[in-house]
Amino acid sequence: MKIRSMGAGAGATGAAIGTARDGPRMKAFRLDELEAERVANDGAYLQFLRERNMSVGLYALNAGDADPQGPHLQDEVYVVMSGRASVTVGEETTTVGRGSVVYVPAGVVHRFHHISEDLRVLVVFSPPES
Repeated sequence: MKIRSMGAGAGATGAAIGTARDGPRMKAFRLDELEAERVANDGAYLQFLRERNMSVGLYALNAGDADPQGPHLQDEVYVVMSGRASVTVGEETTTVGRGSVVYVPAGVVHRFHHISEDLRVLVVFSPPES
């Protein structure tokens, strides 16, 4: 799996709003632009936000793909933006589709499988993925 990271800033597809004197800045992103950036970098995963306590990325698996990921050191939350699949976390399996939210504790084996429609998933890691 090829990983592309845009670093801590808003990057080419995000917009930071506010000024330094305003304190922390909001960062806004568009999924269509993130998907284009991911495709342009030929990777299944694009990390587009990294902060002190979390990181966020876009993960893509096409219908019929195998999910190569293994357990992570961080807790994760998956938010399915589009597609259909099954996901197994530890010994539990469920089907997911647009709007599904799945929590995966740190260190637990998990994977998407039986991907019947191209899957696009927002992934939130806490603490940030290393």
